Amino acid sequence: MDKIAKDVGDIQSRLVDHRPITQGEIRYFVREFEEKRGHRESRLLENLQKMVVETNENALPKCADGMQEHLCDVITRLEAANHMAQRVQQRELDAHQSTQLQASMEQCKVDWEEFLKEQQRLKEEVDEEHAKAVGRLSTQYSEMKKDLANQHPVQ
Repeated sequence: MDKIAKDVGDIQSRLVDHRPITQGEIRYFVREFEEKRGHRESRLLENLQKMVVETNENALPKCADGMQEHLCDVITRLEAANHMAQRVQQRELDAHQSTQLQASMEQCKVDWEEFLKEQQRLKEEVDEEHAKAVGRLSTQYSEMKKDLANQHPVQ
């Protein structure tokens, strides 16, 4: 019975106790990562850190200075382009207003000519009525002269 209990204990420790397997895997990982690779990853990280520090100290200020210098030039050019665009826009607006003004002047000329024609027509009507009235008055006065001459014969 002791042998059975011992065998059951061994089987149980193999099934339940994973420490020897875990320790073996840990040793394998450490040996693979540190010994075989020779701290290659840590050297790569150190090199990467040196590159970042060098970039921050040297390249970044140069880039910032260059950007600032070119940014001023770009701003100057943009202001010049904006000024030119405003001038072109003003010219187009002036041309449009000039076209409208010219069309308005043409319409005024047409309206003035129509007004003058209407005035001429009205003048002719008034002249015609005046001529008729003068004719009626002349006829009336000549009839009155005849009546007057008939009533007072000349002695």
